[in-house]
Amino acid sequence: MTMTIRWILPPVLMLGALTTAAAQSWPDRPIKFISSQAAGGGTDIIGRVVADRLSARLGQPVVFENRPGGGNVIGTQAAARSAPDGYTFFLASAAALVTDPYTFKSLPYDPMKDFTVISRIAEVTFLLLAHPDVPAKNLPELVAYAKTNPDKLQIATDGPRRFSGMIAAWINKLAGTNISYVPYTQMTQGVQDVIAGRVQLLILAVPAAKGQIAAGKLRPLAATSANRLPELPDVQAVAETFPGFDFAGWWVLAAPTGVPADIVARVNREMDVIMKDPEAVGRLQSAGFRTRGGGTLKEVSDFVQGQHTAWGTLVKEIGLQPE
Repeated sequence: MTMTIRWILPPVLMLGALTTAAAQSWPDRPIKFISSQAAGGGTDIIGRVVADRLSARLGQPVVFENRPGGGNVIGTQAAARSAPDGYTFFLASAAALVTDPYTFKSLPYDPMKDFTVISRIAEVTFLLLAHPDVPAKNLPELVAYAKTNPDKLQIATDGPRRFSGMIAAWINKLAGTNISYVPYTQMTQGVQDVIAGRVQLLILAVPAAKGQIAAGKLRPLAATSANRLPELPDVQAVAETFPGFDFAGWWVLAAPTGVPADIVARVNREMDVIMKDPEAVGRLQSAGFRTRGGGTLKEVSDFVQGQHTAWGTLVKEIGLQPE
């Protein structure tokens, strides 16, 4: 027994030493961020703000790789199956981590088990918007109008399993209204139809809505965040009418499960500094995004778990069936 222990212990100790040494020498080559979204959207804006600053802090290039398709499945699967060596990270959206498990019958990965979430990055609020001819200035007025005019309102969404569609269905249920949905493959067409008056309402993220609001082409009725937005202080939050309502888009930085704890802790610390940097915060805000800092590992994990539960409740309440 004594001889066996003597022969087993050295390799075990050596493995721990090698793991520690690898973590201490990290990074010694370029790092990759995978996005499950197409190039040119909000994820790119956020990702490049973070990538440039993380590169400067780590002393290695951080390259950005777009892997769109399959409703986030292609990029998320690629990230989940990456080697857990600290050189591939996932710029994960709320859809990829917490809503896809409810809207797909099956996924080739488990978003809640196959990733270690490392840092919060940014959030984006959605707005309930109306054509200027709609005789409502806020959500309570819209609800009252919809109930007395049940056939006069339609709302443009990007589909029943996307954020705008799910949020619209939840508001409909909470309000006891029956506003009909008009799904669009491309929301740009939906926006144009609302501006033209062919459809009366839509739900759109703040960055995409800002210009149309400023031009007077769309009227904001409510924000889907828990509180009013500083840049739109006169626009009520949905939560003022339906307490507890708080649904926004968000992004976190994640890694495939198994990345050494020392590397995870290092990236978490660096990201928290980046997400509190006034220049980075200002760039995100100017593009219509918000950030609360990176947070601790426990804070970001608790946040994602809480969001997973909240969206699961929403999906169940609106009766959405996975496909």
